[in-house]
Amino acid sequence: MNAGPLSPGTRRRLLQGQAGPLPEPPSNSVTIFISSTVSDMDAEREALQSTAYPEVQTFCQKHGLMFEVVDLRWGIRHAQATDHMTTELCLEELDRCRKTSLGPAFVALLGDQYGPCPVPTLIEEKEWEALRAQLSTRPADLELVAHHFRRDENTVPPSYVLQALGTRDTRGPEEATLISVLRGGAQEARRLGLITQEQWHRYQRSVIEWEIERGLLSSTDGEQGATVFLREIRDLNRHILDDCALKMVDRLADGCLDTDAQNLLSSLKGRIADMQPGVLKAHHLPWSRDLVNPKNKAHARYLQELGEQFVARANHQVLQRLRELEAGRQELAWLYQEIRHHLGLSAEATRTFCGRQELLARVGRRLRQSDNHPHTPLVLFGPPGIGKTALMCKLAEQMPGLLGCKTVTVLRLLGTSQMSRDAHSLLRSICFQVCLAYGLPLPPAQVLEAHSRVVQFFHILLHTVSCRNFESLVILLDSVDDVDSAHRWRRVPWLPPKCPPRVHLIFSACSGQRGVLDAVQQTLKDPESYWEVEPLSSSQGQEMIGLLLAASRRTLSPGQRALLWAGLPECGHPGQLRLAFEEARKWASFTVPAPLASTAEDMLHELCARLEQTHGQLLVARVLGYIVSSRHGLSEAELKDVLSLDDEVLQAVYQDWTPPSKELLRFPPLLWVRLRRDLGNCLARRPVDGFTLLAVAHRQLAEVVRERYLSGPEKAMRHGILADFFLGAWSQGTKKLITLPLVGKPLNLDRKVAPQPLWFSDTVANLRKLKELPYHLLHAGRLEELKQEVLGSMSWLSCRGVSGGIESLLDDFDLCAPHVDCPEVGLVREALQLCRPAVELRGLERSILYTEILARLHFFATSHPALVGELCQQAQRWFRECPHPVLVPLGGFLQPPGGPLRATLTGCHKGITAMAWSLEEKLLVVGTQDGTIAVWDMEEHQAIHILTGHTGEVRCVTVFARGTQAISASRDRTLCWWHLLSGQEKFTMWDGGSEDPAVPQSLHVDEARKVVYSASGSKVNAWNLETAELIFHIRGDASDPWICTAALASQATLLTVSEGSVVSLWSSATGKVRGKQHLSSIKEETPTCGVSVQKPGHMVVGFSKGSICLVSSEGDSLLGKLPGAVGFLITSEDESLLAAGFGRSVRIFLANSQGFHQFMATDLEHEDTVETAAFGPENNLIVTGSRDALIQQSSSFKVWDLTYTQKPRASAPFLDRTGLTAVSHNGSYIYFPKIGDKNKVTIWDLAEGKEQDALDTSNEVRCLEVAEQAKLLFTGLVSGIVLVFPLNSRQDVMCIPPPEARKAVNCMALSKGEEHLAIAYDSIVLVLDINPGDPCPVIDGPTYTFYTQLPATISSVAVLADYRVIYGMTNGDLFLYECANSKVFPLEAHGSRVTCVDVSHKEQLAVSGSEEALLCLWDLEVCKWRFELSYTNSYCRGVQCVCFSKDDKYVYAGLRDRSVIVWSVLDGTLLASQFVHAIVNRIIPTSNGFIAPTRHGYLIRERFQCPSSRASQQDPLKNFKKAVWMVKSRQREELAAAAGALQDSGLGGAQRNECKSNKRSQVCLIV
Repeated sequence: MNAGPLSPGTRRRLLQGQAGPLPEPPSNSVTIFISSTVSDMDAEREALQSTAYPEVQTFCQKHGLMFEVVDLRWGIRHAQATDHMTTELCLEELDRCRKTSLGPAFVALLGDQYGPCPVPTLIEEKEWEALRAQLSTRPADLELVAHHFRRDENTVPPSYVLQALGTRDTRGPEEATLISVLRGGAQEARRLGLITQEQWHRYQRSVIEWEIERGLLSSTDGEQGATVFLREIRDLNRHILDDCALKMVDRLADGCLDTDAQNLLSSLKGRIADMQPGVLKAHHLPWSRDLVNPKNKAHARYLQELGEQFVARANHQVLQRLRELEAGRQELAWLYQEIRHHLGLSAEATRTFCGRQELLARVGRRLRQSDNHPHTPLVLFGPPGIGKTALMCKLAEQMPGLLGCKTVTVLRLLGTSQMSRDAHSLLRSICFQVCLAYGLPLPPAQVLEAHSRVVQFFHILLHTVSCRNFESLVILLDSVDDVDSAHRWRRVPWLPPKCPPRVHLIFSACSGQRGVLDAVQQTLKDPESYWEVEPLSSSQGQEMIGLLLAASRRTLSPGQRALLWAGLPECGHPGQLRLAFEEARKWASFTVPAPLASTAEDMLHELCARLEQTHGQLLVARVLGYIVSSRHGLSEAELKDVLSLDDEVLQAVYQDWTPPSKELLRFPPLLWVRLRRDLGNCLARRPVDGFTLLAVAHRQLAEVVRERYLSGPEKAMRHGILADFFLGAWSQGTKKLITLPLVGKPLNLDRKVAPQPLWFSDTVANLRKLKELPYHLLHAGRLEELKQEVLGSMSWLSCRGVSGGIESLLDDFDLCAPHVDCPEVGLVREALQLCRPAVELRGLERSILYTEILARLHFFATSHPALVGELCQQAQRWFRECPHPVLVPLGGFLQPPGGPLRATLTGCHKGITAMAWSLEEKLLVVGTQDGTIAVWDMEEHQAIHILTGHTGEVRCVTVFARGTQAISASRDRTLCWWHLLSGQEKFTMWDGGSEDPAVPQSLHVDEARKVVYSASGSKVNAWNLETAELIFHIRGDASDPWICTAALASQATLLTVSEGSVVSLWSSATGKVRGKQHLSSIKEETPTCGVSVQKPGHMVVGFSKGSICLVSSEGDSLLGKLPGAVGFLITSEDESLLAAGFGRSVRIFLANSQGFHQFMATDLEHEDTVETAAFGPENNLIVTGSRDALIQQSSSFKVWDLTYTQKPRASAPFLDRTGLTAVSHNGSYIYFPKIGDKNKVTIWDLAEGKEQDALDTSNEVRCLEVAEQAKLLFTGLVSGIVLVFPLNSRQDVMCIPPPEARKAVNCMALSKGEEHLAIAYDSIVLVLDINPGDPCPVIDGPTYTFYTQLPATISSVAVLADYRVIYGMTNGDLFLYECANSKVFPLEAHGSRVTCVDVSHKEQLAVSGSEEALLCLWDLEVCKWRFELSYTNSYCRGVQCVCFSKDDKYVYAGLRDRSVIVWSVLDGTLLASQFVHAIVNRIIPTSNGFIAPTRHGYLIRERFQCPSSRASQQDPLKNFKKAVWMVKSRQREELAAAAGALQDSGLGGAQRNECKSNKRSQVCLIV
């Protein structure tokens, strides 16, 4: 196996999909063949089995490798071990180990037995004639040989086949005589030169010499992967001559020493020592009559050393091989392995291809004719077994000849590998191959994370290849049915409806009841795209059988051919023909076969019956049952482990003999190898997670296996044992009871199966367990274990999420949830769904998942203790043991499950501007800023089409024709008609609308009249819906443009409302004006948006100050009032619900017979301005879209559940939209300006989740501060007044007047001891004293007042106990002012607005933050910065709030990218970073962490846990994509500057002084 990277030519050939020599991929398995004689090394094999193998297995698992030992002589009787078929199987297995094993592949245990020489199973005709000539002089010997061999004319060339050698009792002597006769004849034939030396060896060598020759001596790299353990017993020769009963050496039938065998053994040992001395590990033992006895101390020491040497040697060989692979590691090796896998299967499939020439020619003509213009993909369909796969492979082979030698052919035989099993991985691998083949940029990481973005990239990539006039691209995808979840598809979301020039897509799918072909037809409507693959003709079927026989060097007699075709008179199904061939190839010319079954299903049943007859019904049923029951297949090592756990199988195996060990019990590997050989091509090898797994090759065979072996309780039992295996229930020394037939009493034996931890090492997860265990627990009906081990285990959730991503976790819950009647499972699944934004932004790392789960589910820990409560406890335990600095949630503070928010979906849109829902088809049409339209399947949560007809922002979109078509309007002044199911464009029209983004646009479809109305500014166009012709045009007053337009079909009226509140009525048939009127119910507001209400013929209009008005031809009336300007209005399909967007919120109203009132108690809150929304089917959902570009710079839309009131609910969040929050009583109460009335302050009881009271301030509130010890609330007002409310009383309200009239309060701050209050205006600061008093404290002063005398205004302030004041300005300046001395000290400026300032509790340090995301730590004694921390990412910048920890060791900061960071005061290190989904308004330190209210209405309460040693600290931003933090230290800079000054004296100082002199000076006027 070559460890080096692929050559450029090989890489180029693979990327182009061209056939040729294919390199072997590196294996992820260590498979060691154990060679020894049958009875000579029993103690050694058991010792290795008990201790050495488990050690090597653990070592391999830690490196992500699967470990398997192939010891075909373990656990079987002597007769089976020396069977002539066993020799062939041993050599085949040895070749498999050498081919696939990474590192060690061959271990020989060589003692004092040479072993018997096996009788050849087949002698070719020429060799037979040479032997017969030598035996002709000995008639008895010739008769003996002729009796045991029979001529088979069906082999090519003809040969003589060994027949069965008598009964078990007579077989030994008979076989010895036969081999002796053959050996003599071969010796003479070799002397005469009639046979070759290689042929002569077949009669001379024992099995162990054949194995050592194949595994070591004839191997070019034998020393690297081989080891020979040589055991020599002192004084053995003296004892074996004295006692003929000693069996430890080779003996003849009469008990005499077999000197020939002993000489051959000595020769073999000598050859090993001469040719490969490095592999020999010799051990010298003292004589013992019972050979090797573990009770003998010397022998026990030998066995221990043997095991230690085995472990050391195997581990060394594995490590050496891993280093070689690492040194020659191929970039994107996974891609080349995937391509190689499919090309290898293709070469195998086309080897015996025949017929189909007419269909191939038709496909070739179609490809050539459509190569230069757009065309639809081609779909080949037919029933299972018709030959679609072979046809697709033949097409791939012919592509260079059809379209040019440089054609890039991408072939995927879907379902045959892990990457071709699911759509996301499939598209990912195709995109990589196409990009590399054409030299295009690879898809970036953020594209690969979301399936919708991969779909978009795939579609764009096809057009890129086409537009650049590259060579043709052909993508062939065979068996779309075998993509995971394909049977659930209503449509194929990633299938492009049209292929651009020079790009061709060819699919194959099964016709029948699976429904996948129907799903494809939802996208591809053109019947010319579907070509049926028909059966082969009779002559083509015979040709195929002939090719298969020739390839296997077989033929059939005329009678057998007649019998074969009599059973297949009209069969043209290649699948059935191959089954017939597999049976016919076993016929010898002297065999009289039984007639074949007439159908493929009956043939498969007969195959199973024949296997049962040979291998036993139980073994066949269990082997095939376990393979079919597995989720993705089983490796050979796993299958042998599972069979070793099946008591019924072991009882059947050991029915007639006892197992070789008293401590352990395993399934004999030889029995599996025999069955595997007879299964032949019925088994397929598939690469999954780097391992090779066995699966049933044919879908029909899997169905037969389910019918025969997995009906009734058998299915659950098979899944149960598989679940036990992947649970590791009987691993690591745990013994399992069994009663064997010959023992009669229960035995507690170790089955020595592989351990199954979740993590093999810190970085290697047990992927096989993660993928298989949930499936088997579910189908075994063990639902409580499923909840305990999987759905309710944080260790499982963490391991599955970190290793496989959030989608794999959700897939597990989607698999299990329908079968588990437990509401808690739904809560956990929904919590994981809500994690998506954090995962897309930060990556899925353990601390992120634990934080997300705990902070979302803590709300339900008490009410749902069984699963949710247990998960929370597990998360808390993990945090306690976490070795890194971490923020630990002490309560719930993220959006909990059970609330209205169901999911946040991101994808291929940049700035969502328009939405419409296709209720019938369950599609969501999303228009975006960049002009694209994404069509989402809302059942699968996948984007199925990316429509690219517009060049400007999509302003509106509407759906019609029962949800199958849509029209969109764009700022590029065009309208586009779309077919939503096919994704094709029907019309594009020049509408001539306004390019001004401020001018609204709207669309209205009247299907009855077949008219679409488009309105923009002061124009309305009416278009014919079928011909796209303009019917009429209305032009209004350009100085008073229309803001909203409605087409009221019931009144045949168009209704427009202008910016000046003029309502105009027009005929929708002719465009003639019918009348005008002014709005009477709304004053001093301008219209902003509107929506039609068709049934009563009204229009609902929103206004700039929040009013919502009902407008009709008869007048208008006020419906309600929102807290801010109305951004959009939409109605549900039945017009019973109205959604109004304002700012970052959406409010939903219900209109019924009782009036118009709010539908939901709370508004739907967003992180950014909401642009649009759409109601789902049956009014159970609403989808809202905003321009939030935090997540991967693409907007997200939220799916809200309008029925959530029926679900478990956490306490309601507080409803603050201003960010002006204050907290008292250690987080028990929250204060914020009241929604809809900024002249009041809401007091929110956090425990009760409701408003407790409201304080009237008579003016708009600008800022809030709470004196926790003094129990005072300070409210800074826009009038400049500060009102002081005692928290324990509503009686005495104090008033602090402003220094000047009409000056608003900008900010306030309290000193750490709450002795002083600083109030900052634009350029004035007041410092007041807070003195104790009864019943409440007394506010005195102002003690000091000063003016800044600067053009910039104050943006933040902090005050110290000694009357020093720190204040930051809007331009980034920062100053320290000593009130007592009237001195000002300018601090080095920030580059932008100073957003926050805080002082340490000991008042020696200060910290400031700015909009540029710069944090500065200041030493107040010297007025210089100590550290600067700059923190940037590609999404949002800026510091929102900051504070010191209670012990002044850390700085906690809330950033505008919705994260919280922890910064070390000691050395400036960034210790922790946590994404909290919402901007934190302020941070208040607690004894061990902080509390912080967020814009989502939750209070973060966290503990900061920092281990005393941070030597191995991880990077807190390692998963934060595109985020950078950098710390500057003044001390380090000054040392560096001093060092530089020695080399360049004076230069640095001059520059520094010049810099200081350029800083703005400040004069403060003391009042």
